[in-house]
Amino acid sequence: MAARSPPPGRPRGAGPAGVSLNRALSKLGLCSRTQAQVLIAEGRVRVGGKVVRDAALRVDMNRDRIVVDGDAVVAGRKVYVMLNKPRGLVTTRDDPLERDTVYACLEGLDLPYVSPVGRLDKASEGLLLMTNDTRFANRLMDPASHLPKTYHVQVATVPDDAMLSRLRAGVTVDGETLGASSIGLLRSGGRTAWLEVVLDEGRNRHIRRLLAAHGIEVKRLIRIAIGGLPLGDLAKGAARHLTPGELALLTR
Repeated sequence: MAARSPPPGRPRGAGPAGVSLNRALSKLGLCSRTQAQVLIAEGRVRVGGKVVRDAALRVDMNRDRIVVDGDAVVAGRKVYVMLNKPRGLVTTRDDPLERDTVYACLEGLDLPYVSPVGRLDKASEGLLLMTNDTRFANRLMDPASHLPKTYHVQVATVPDDAMLSRLRAGVTVDGETLGASSIGLLRSGGRTAWLEVVLDEGRNRHIRRLLAAHGIEVKRLIRIAIGGLPLGDLAKGAARHLTPGELALLTR
């Protein structure tokens, strides 16, 4: 029996093993998936010589020739950046509310398109990684990696030993079990205290929800380390490339 031809407009070589066209453009470092959807809808993307307007089309990044505005899209150099996120920035490229984003911290750096590795919410601060290496990012974000992330959290109370024990025991909120690898008291003074919290998984607003379940208000939340990589003395709002040694701390 003769082999079946791919459907019209579907490039030969694309299939279930591929990725969607908008994701391919993101993985190749051209733009975000949202921006890719716009390019595709405007008819500016060709696959195998044909204009494609379906962002969900599956493509084989190793075989299919993808062209945007007449230029072939090829994988850029892999870059790995750390930044010290200030409070008030959102961890996204395109914000529908037009709020300031973490990409403001990358101005002046000669970078291809990079994406955040995980998230810090608007009110949170500290170490955030950005990269165009999707395999690297997925490996760090995989819950199975149990990569520890360390936070210093200022709270509007001074917890006693009993409260610390309850926090360490974890709690179920909205059907999710929220716990921590460790929670310790760093220092206290007056009506506030600083806790060190280590997570080996990260759920949405994990620490804030855990503490709120015990009636504890978070005043500041700063991520100071990811795995063996510390934030160090990187200035607030500054960003720089990881050194080979720092990268090894995350990939070993």
